[in-house]
Amino acid sequence: MPAIRSVECDLFRIPLAEVLSDAKHGDHTHFQLVTVRIALDDGTEGTGYTYTGGYGGDAIKAMVDTDLRPWLLGRDGGDIDAVHDGMQWLVHYVGRGGIASFAISAVDIALWDARGKREGRALWQMAGGDTDRCRAYCGGIDLNFPLPKLLDSIRGYLDRGADAVKIKIGQPELATDIERIAAVRELLGPDRHFMVDANYGMSVAQAIEASKAFARFNLTWFEEPIIPDDYDGYARITDETGMPVAQGENLHTIHEFEQAVARSKLAFLQPDGSNCGGITGWLRAAKLGADAGITVCSHGMQELHVSLVSGFPGDGWIEVHSFPIDQYTTRPLRLQDHRAVAPSEPGTGVVFDWDRLRAAHDPAR
Repeated sequence: MPAIRSVECDLFRIPLAEVLSDAKHGDHTHFQLVTVRIALDDGTEGTGYTYTGGYGGDAIKAMVDTDLRPWLLGRDGGDIDAVHDGMQWLVHYVGRGGIASFAISAVDIALWDARGKREGRALWQMAGGDTDRCRAYCGGIDLNFPLPKLLDSIRGYLDRGADAVKIKIGQPELATDIERIAAVRELLGPDRHFMVDANYGMSVAQAIEASKAFARFNLTWFEEPIIPDDYDGYARITDETGMPVAQGENLHTIHEFEQAVARSKLAFLQPDGSNCGGITGWLRAAKLGADAGITVCSHGMQELHVSLVSGFPGDGWIEVHSFPIDQYTTRPLRLQDHRAVAPSEPGTGVVFDWDRLRAAHDPAR
């Protein structure tokens, strides 16, 4: 029984190189990174983390420090399922989802990192061992980009080695979205994968209208056209248009994933380990999706999700996100032959450059 000896939580506020915008979150000027470092009495240590779009980081850190840390100390850090479920029940009355899911995720990832180091296994092996690489697309937070800049960013993705891209939609006029999608499709050519993301900025009726208008552009998926809680609305969009629909980044509990898988008629499921309960939560959601015949993908946090999506059976996609967390690690994401390659060292393979993080941290944000 490797007992948990210490839990250390830190918050970093990292400015972005430029303002990034989408349909519902508005302008992003920075992101927040919450890290958790756990030491166990067998000498193993693990690092976990979560992130936000600029708000809530202090609350996440407070929950780790005030609620989770006292409960975790002395627990068996090797029994990750029991610790995960215990944390959920500890704070369930005030946090079924939301802030609690972010805090639990960071702790859970740290325990998996320690497990991998203790067992000498990389995360992709612990996640199923299917392969050490997966499909990847570059997804920009680019709703505010003028069309020439949008196309330049797509060229940059292609130059980097990507062969699939996603753009934000949700302009005031549908015709503007159509114009932008048409221009990107022309740049990509007919065969590359192309996704769009509305960040739940539409009503069901608007999403149906948009899906019909987008049909000629051969989209791989339409992501989060409507609010994530309207499970039956997602099914209506699929039924009335045939458009492949994706969601999952805003589902935080296994019960929400159960509803989405049972009712939403999704083509792609996108759990995010930073907010759905960490690696344990991601794997549980992934199994639900796979058992229902849904392609399992991920959202953001490419430096971690590359291992989960690669190791988990299937042929899912990771998103190479505009929040560049991996640029503050010792191993930024690697693409080879249009596929992302998972790290091979024991643990999650996510090792932060702490000096660089401290240098970038802006406490005024």
